[in-house]
Amino acid sequence: MSLTLYSHPLASFCHKVLIALYENGTPFRAEMVDLGDPGSAAAHIERWPVGKMPVLFDAAAKRVIPETSIIIEYLQDHYPGPVTLLPADPEARLQARLWDRFFDLYVNVPVGKIVTDRIRPEGQSDPYGVAEARRLLDTAYGMIEGQMSAHRWASGDDFTLADCAAAPALFYASIVQPFGDTQHHLARYLEQLLERPSVQRVIAEARPYFSMFPYREAMPARFLNG
Repeated sequence: MSLTLYSHPLASFCHKVLIALYENGTPFRAEMVDLGDPGSAAAHIERWPVGKMPVLFDAAAKRVIPETSIIIEYLQDHYPGPVTLLPADPEARLQARLWDRFFDLYVNVPVGKIVTDRIRPEGQSDPYGVAEARRLLDTAYGMIEGQMSAHRWASGDDFTLADCAAAPALFYASIVQPFGDTQHHLARYLEQLLERPSVQRVIAEARPYFSMFPYREAMPARFLNG
């Protein structure tokens, strides 16, 4: 098998790439990275020195491909499947890339700030940073609500790269900062994402690790029980 994905089943950015792989039924081998294990961490740093996950290795091309959006574009170019995640039309592709970056930067990143702050050593928490992250999430929620009032999927009528980014970002965001009572389009969009078989598979694979999630007590029972 040519493709190996180095990732962790609890990590939202890893979920983004897994969704893309499952959407197209792309054959690959999954290898879990445990940054708490010195050997696993050292091997991962060697393949991508900044240590971020996921990373894709293409043995046929002898190439390491990092960064989620780049991995998904690489897969479309070199291992295409029935679902086109980056549209051929330039304007549609631009919108898909825009909303992909939006969900990564303005939903996933602040969620990561909120979650990781909970496991910081005693006396080293960052309440101001967490408050800033929550304010950014509120702004993002309002913008997504407006976008989804006029679209079926994040950037238009079709499921794209942007929706691969949105699914894990909103899954975790809805746990650490629930949507507002009037954000019906945002809530509908998340439910639509959760109905996607690729997303359901990712959540099912992550479920055995949810006990490690710092906000596990806030997780709805339906996510914990399947």
